[in-house]
Amino acid sequence: MREDAAVAKVEPAPHDGGGDSTAYRYFDDVPDARVIFRKRALHKGSAIGMHVLTHDEVYYVVSGRGRLRVDDGQVAVGPSSAIFMHEGADVGIWQDGDEELVLIVAYPPASTP
Repeated sequence: MREDAAVAKVEPAPHDGGGDSTAYRYFDDVPDARVIFRKRALHKGSAIGMHVLTHDEVYYVVSGRGRLRVDDGQVAVGPSSAIFMHEGADVGIWQDGDEELVLIVAYPPASTP
């Protein structure tokens, strides 16, 4: 079990998106885990920059508002929305409004050769 306060770390938003975010890396210390489960709070004006997925991935919006781009499409996202994205998709997400955009992100760990 992990609590937010024990794992929260303010850091730059991923994939050169710009701005700051708070990362909650709950189980990164679990050996041989078959799923990565994280929470990310995108602070006002920040984003997860465009990047091509090397695995299937799910975003679940806990709170806040934002814009999600997948390949050539863009959609507004808000609370209680889940987005499934396939390996190979080019994705990025931007925070909109005054409230942080809080996401749960789940995906398989990288394969080791």
